[in-house]
Amino acid sequence: MKSVFPDTVALVEVELNKLLPAAAAPPEKVHHAIRWSVFAGGKRFRPALLLATGKAFNATTETLIKTACAFEMIHTYSLIHDDLPSMDDDDLRRGRPTCHVRFGEATAILAGDALQTLAFRTVAEDENLDVNTRVALISELARAAGTPEGMVAGQALDMEAEARQVNPAELEEIHRHKTGALIVAAARSGAIIGRATEAELDAVTNYGSHLGLLFQITDDLLDVTASAEDLGKTPGKDAESRKATYPGLYGLDDSREAAAKAYRAACEALERIDRPTTVLRSIVDFILNRTG
Repeated sequence: MKSVFPDTVALVEVELNKLLPAAAAPPEKVHHAIRWSVFAGGKRFRPALLLATGKAFNATTETLIKTACAFEMIHTYSLIHDDLPSMDDDDLRRGRPTCHVRFGEATAILAGDALQTLAFRTVAEDENLDVNTRVALISELARAAGTPEGMVAGQALDMEAEARQVNPAELEEIHRHKTGALIVAAARSGAIIGRATEAELDAVTNYGSHLGLLFQITDDLLDVTASAEDLGKTPGKDAESRKATYPGLYGLDDSREAAAKAYRAACEALERIDRPTTVLRSIVDFILNRTG
């Protein structure tokens, strides 16, 4: 799958290269592992979403870019840790060996830890933003990445659901925590930087929530229907690990209808925002139709 916007990828990667420690800086193995994982050809979806949302509210690239990179750091840290043998035990990520396969489990854990802390440091030290905005963004990141509402909670629920049949409410809860929380926070953070009103922020939250669910449903579908080349990771792993997924619970046809429902809800949320939302709509279109 190509990124939502190629220009955004280039912009984010230039900034990430500035923010990340050089591979030759000690401890070299950890820094090499960080760069191996971050620059492995990711889609940069969360930064693209943050930038698009912020620009809809007239925020500048200079005020958005570092926070956008912080979200990519958090996302990459989560992938490194999710791939570990004690978690999802994956050997392939973004078309090449996972961090722990390439550098060893201990180094992979440290690389993930470092990326997580660097994300918060990046926002805390962003002098393009006032202090109150930085605090609000740090809160958004922490809530989305941790527990009880965020990504860590989602991963725990996902692991607890392995090898048992979940009900529809449990499945949606897993997806909204594990994948959706960080996507919602990325959209909200762009709006916060753009000084959205509370009503606007509510609409952005609603948009991000449905977009996050759409993203995960399509991810579940692709694990069944796409090739390793398209995915950049091992297909069929969800079924093999007996993960809680939409196709596993509903089948392919009903899962596609659930994706269409989430798509429509995200588009309806955008109608409540009296700002230029064409790019945000194109993101929803892109996720519904993605192939990898």
